[in-house]
Amino acid sequence: MTKLKQFTVMSALFLPLAVAGCSHPRPVVYAPPPPGLSELAQRGYYDGSLAARNDIRNGFAPDVQRHPKFRNPPAPPQAFEEYRHAFRAGYEQTFRGDTGRGY
Repeated sequence: MTKLKQFTVMSALFLPLAVAGCSHPRPVVYAPPPPGLSELAQRGYYDGSLAARNDIRNGFAPDVQRHPKFRNPPAPPQAFEEYRHAFRAGYEQTFRGDTGRGY
């Protein structure tokens, strides 16, 4: 096989790989937390949204359990569930691109 043919065959094989990296990035929509949340819940919502934005930017599949702040909330033990609930809401709404107020 001549070098030109070899180059043509290799180019044809690797072209799909080169083009795959040219996809457009997914836009990330941030919706502020719903009104009426406690300060702790607002922080959880924001932290969840930030975690989702980082996951989207890095190309990770959605997994709220991956994040240390979800597993070990920066809150008093009696407020863990409130923080986690808000974190999950912010995370999921950001991943869906949802700007609605459904909490």
